[in-house]
Parts: sequence; C-alpha cells; structure tokens
Amino acid sequence: MKKYLPNKSRPNGMFFFFLLMIFFIYMSEFIKNSQSQSIPYSQFKHEANNGNINSLTFKGLIIEGSFKQEIQNANKSYKSFSTIMPSIEDQQLIPLLEKHEVEINALKDEPGSILLILSNLLPVIIIIGFLVWSGRKMNGMMGKFNPKNPFGESGKKFQVTKPDTNFSDVAGVENAKKDLQEIIDYLKDPSKFEKVGAELPKGVLLQGPPGTGKTLLARASAGEANVPFFSISGSEFIELYVGMGASRVRELFSEAKKQAPSIIFIDEIDSVGRARGTGLGGGHDEREQTLNQILSEMDGFSSREKVVVMAATNRPDVLDSALVRPGRFDRQVTLDLPHKNARIEILNVHLKKLKLGKGIDSEKLAQATPGFSGADLKNLVNEAALLTARKNAPQTTMNIFDEARDKVVMGNPRENFLTEKDKEIIAVHEAGHALVAMCLKGADPVRKITIIPRGRALGFTEQFQIEERVNLSKTHLENQIAILLGGRIAEEVIFNEITTGAEDDLKRATKLIRKMIVNWGMSKKLGYVAFSQGEEHSFLGREMSRPKDFSESTAAKIDEEIQNMMKSKEEQVSKIINDNKLKLLAMSGKLMEQEILLEDEIKQIFS
Repeated sequence: MKKYLPNKSRPNGMFFFFLLMIFFIYMSEFIKNSQSQSIPYSQFKHEANNGNINSLTFKGLIIEGSFKQEIQNANKSYKSFSTIMPSIEDQQLIPLLEKHEVEINALKDEPGSILLILSNLLPVIIIIGFLVWSGRKMNGMMGKFNPKNPFGESGKKFQVTKPDTNFSDVAGVENAKKDLQEIIDYLKDPSKFEKVGAELPKGVLLQGPPGTGKTLLARASAGEANVPFFSISGSEFIELYVGMGASRVRELFSEAKKQAPSIIFIDEIDSVGRARGTGLGGGHDEREQTLNQILSEMDGFSSREKVVVMAATNRPDVLDSALVRPGRFDRQVTLDLPHKNARIEILNVHLKKLKLGKGIDSEKLAQATPGFSGADLKNLVNEAALLTARKNAPQTTMNIFDEARDKVVMGNPRENFLTEKDKEIIAVHEAGHALVAMCLKGADPVRKITIIPRGRALGFTEQFQIEERVNLSKTHLENQIAILLGGRIAEEVIFNEITTGAEDDLKRATKLIRKMIVNWGMSKKLGYVAFSQGEEHSFLGREMSRPKDFSESTAAKIDEEIQNMMKSKEEQVSKIINDNKLKLLAMSGKLMEQEILLEDEIKQIFS
C-alpha cells in the first residue's frame, strides 16, 4: 500500500492564503471607510448645533455617525461622516447632543486598533513572505545531489557517459595520442605503474586553436580506458548566486571519486580559470571562488583516487599560474592545426560516410585546405554532401568539393549586381594579383581566379601551397606584399585611375611590412631588433595599448622604413605590370567572358 506523504508545498499555500485573507479584510474596511466623509471637528460642532446629527459612535478619539439630512460639499453628497476629537476634552459636547436627542454609542475596546495593527504589519509580512519564498527556491537549486539532476533545479547538468569513441576515430593528432597513452594505460592497469612508484598525473590540459579536436580527444581517451566520462563546460559553473559554482565543483568531484577510475573533462576552462585578481568583484568574485574550489579539489586527490581531470582551452596564456603548476595540471598537450598528412587522415575518416565519384583525391583536397582545422574539414565534407543532395547528384565529385570549398572559404555567391564597368575593373584587379604571382620566382602557384562576388569579396585570386611552411622567409613575405599590391597597380596602369577595391589589400600589405620591421627584425636600417607596441589583455581579450618601449625618433624611423619598403615594392610591381601588359589584358578579357579561370587556363594565357 502506498503511504501518504504530506505535501511539502502546503505550508506555503496556507501562508499565502493567510496573507490573502488579511488583504481582503483590509480592503473591505478601507471600502467601508471610504463611504463616509471625513470632516473637521468644527464642522461637526456646527451641524450638532443645527440639530442635524442623527446618531454617532465614539471609538476613542474617533467619532463616526450620520446626519439627518445629506450635506453637499464639492459637488458630492454624503450622509455618513467621521471626525477626530481634539485631545482636550470638550465639556459642552455631551449636553449639546442630549439637547438635540442624538443617539450616542461607545465602544469599550477599539476594534479599529486591531485592523490598524494588521494594516501596519501587512507590508512587513509581505516582505518576510517574499524572503522566505526566495530562500526556499535558492535551497532547492542548491539541494542534495541527484544523478538525474546533479545541480538541483538550476537546469545545469554535467553529463556522465561511457563513450564508445576511441583513438581510431580521432585522426591527425598522433603526438597528442602518445602523450595521453600513459594515462590511459594507468587507468586500465594501475598496478603496473604503482610497482615502480609512478603516480597518476592529476590533470591534463589540452590546448590549441578552436576546432583541433580537444573535446573529441578527451572523449576518446575515456573510451580507450573504458571509464566514466564526466563532462561540463567551464561557464556552467558560474551562476547568479554566490557559492553556487563552488558547490557544483564539490558535487562533480565527489561523484567522480565514487565512480573512480574516471575522467573529469572541463571544456573552455579559461572561462573560470583566468588569472585571479582580474575580476570585477576582487576576492569575492564568484568566478574566483569557483577556481579556488577547483584548485582545492585537485590538491585533495590521493594516489589511491584514480581520477584524471582533463581541461581544454584555446587561451592558455590567460590561465591562473596556480592552475597550470605541477601537481594540478601536470601535463600539457598541444594540438596544432593539422599539417598536410594529418589533413589527409582526417578527410579519409569523414569521406567514409559519402558516396564518392571517380577522381576524388584526398591528397589534392588536403593540399587545397592549408590552415583548415579538423572541424573545418568536417564542415567542408558536410557542405559537399549537402551540395550533392541539393543537385540531386548520385555521387560527390571533385567539382562539388571545389564548390563547397569556395563556399566555406569565401561564402555563398551573391546576386550579380555589378555593372559591366565594375566587372572590368574587378577583372583587371584580380588579373593583376595573378600576373604578379606568376612572374615572381618562388611564389605559390595560382589555382583559381574568379570575379563572382562571394561574401564580402567582389573577386578572389587563390594560390595553393606546394609544401607546408613553418618558417616564412623574407623573400616569401616580400612576394606576398608584391602580390597584394598587384591589383591596385594594375588598375592604375590600365585605367589611369584607382578605386577603393584595394582597401583590404593595402591593410594586409601594410600590416605585413610593419611586422617584418617591428617584430621580425627584417630591416637593415633598424637591425635585428624587435619593438613592442601593445599586448593582448588577459581579461578583456583584446589588444590594449601600453607605453612604447622605443623613442619617438625610433618610431619615426619605423614609419620611414615602412614607406621605403612599400615604395620599393610598388616600383617592382609596376615594372612587372608594364612589361606584361598584354598578358594582363588577355587574362582580364577571359575573366570577363567566363568569370572563373582555373590553373590550366591561367597557365595557357600566361604562356
């Protein structure tokens, strides 16, 4: 038989019912009192002398009564009245009332005093009731741990799973896998390490650019070790109520210890693990209290508690130094953007899901996607699949991949709003970029030229890298500057006029020259010196200005050197354009006809 359980919400209902009854009593008395007219005592004595008082009741100093005839005052008629006696006793009042045969009543206990007390207490009772209700709601949110709702009624949950993902599902991060293999072996067979006195690392920090597979690698580590995987985002620790984040940290670590061996994964830990002292609330900042609790919990691990804390961030520079010291996050694993071979492996994993046509070359796709992260490559494959479905094609072809890549890199094609004159200027501009790239020794080959507007670009000249570059040479950088200037100078040579279309090219060229001089010491005039002009603030996440570490005369020399280098590149590009003017016109004319030129067509025109 099911036992009767009292409804815990009933006291709340009775409490609010009591408040409602007081409110109705107060309002009924207020309405009753509002039907009578409050008059001065002098007017009351005047009506009493005229014999217009019918009856009255004494309630302490308050007199309530009615007139024999209605009184007109301010366009309002009334027959009931109330007044207040002066504190000095009126000896003539009672004889006057008896003379005119007025019915006199008196109340021994003043019922109005009870109502007065209740009316005065009503605002206090309402405030206390609201505080009690808020406290109970807060206690409900910070209640006891429940596996189905670990953080009470707040709606924030950490996920507890045993992932079926393993290292075979993660491609292109072989070095990171090796760094994590020892931890996985320890979780599988701790006795092997305990025999030689080795201890399990308490924490592993996965750092790298967005989309490099940090979360996937952490999940795969739990799958390889076949242990519970507790995952939560760093921002989910922070709530409005102070102390909520620290409470959640305690609950998370407590449950992970119960299910040890296990892995705790905190994604985007920089949202809660930033350097202390940068918060707006000082030491009482909720974020800092949460960080302190994480540090305390990690210190509390013993060698017998087989729990590993993994965290991911793309901003390791802003983390608190106490968080990344040995004994907390003992091991730091860096995941870089994948190189060509890694991109081939990643593409091969995602291409398994597609129906591929003949001629699909993952190596060629990898060569055309430098700088793509693992997430970017997955998105590229998905866009190709969507495009295949949109075209009702039976298989995904290389042309579809090229179109999908253009969409990912530059955006969808925009409506053709260009006039013929605009198209001609853009064609000459893009042909100028391509011509300079073809003429410069050591420059990357041109893969495609287009004058179809995509995203914010009106045209685009695409080059592809033959080999991966780790260090950029001065010659390569100078070639990049020359290619950027090719569009503007081509416009000037052909039309004897310049347009605003080179804005982004000039910004990039100037920024590159400044970096060569200021950061990389590539100026003979200034020598092998690096000058600092600003730094990225660890709290605000943007570049903040600070006093320059060089004099004004040095700043003037830097500006002069930037102008000299830019002038030198302008002269070099101008000579290339003038010497190959016919090739430039042929290339731009072909672009006007086809709107897109591919590598083979570009080579044919150039030769």
